[in-house]
Amino acid sequence: MKRLSITLGAIALIAAVPLIGGTPVLASLQQAGEAIVKSLNRPQVKLNLGAEKQVIGQDQTGQEKITWQALEGNAIVQPGDVLRYTVSSENAGDVPAKNLVVTQPIPQQMTYILGSATNTNGAKMTFSIDKGQSFVDNPTIQITLPDGKVETRPAPAEAYTHVRWSFDKSVDPAAGVKAAYEVKVR
Repeated sequence: MKRLSITLGAIALIAAVPLIGGTPVLASLQQAGEAIVKSLNRPQVKLNLGAEKQVIGQDQTGQEKITWQALEGNAIVQPGDVLRYTVSSENAGDVPAKNLVVTQPIPQQMTYILGSATNTNGAKMTFSIDKGQSFVDNPTIQITLPDGKVETRPAPAEAYTHVRWSFDKSVDPAAGVKAAYEVKVR
C-alpha cells in the first residue's frame, strides 16, 4: 500500500508540473530543443589575416615589376615598405551568414594608402578616423584657415584608423569573402 501512495504522489506531481505557468512541459521542451537546433545551425565564419610585402623589381625588359612576398612569423619591415593585408573568410557553418561585417584596424606604425581597400564580393567599404567610433565613406576633417574660417577637407591618409567591409549579400555555407588594403610603414 505504501508503494501505491508514492506512485500516486508522483503521478500527481507529474500532472501538476505541466500546468505551472500555464505552459505545458512538452511545449517548453520542444521550444528548448528548437533553440538548441538553431544555435547549432548558425553560421561559423572563420577569418584569416595574411600580410605581404611589396617587392619592386625589374622584368627581363627592364620594366618595373611589382610582386608580393608573404610575411610570416617575425618578419622585419622598414620605414617606407608597403604592406598588403588580406582578410579572407569562410563560412564553415550550415546556414548562410547574413550581414557580415569585417572591421580591420590600421596598425599604429602604418599609414593607410588611400584608395587601396578592395573586396571581391561587392561589400560596402567605410573608414574611421576616430579609432573605430564611427565609419563613413569618405572621412573629412575640419581645418581652421589663417583668416579664422573653418573648411572641411578630405582626411589625410595618416588620420585613417580602421577599414570596414559590410557585406549585403549572405555568405553561403562553404563560401567565403576576401578583402584587402595596403599600408606604408612609417
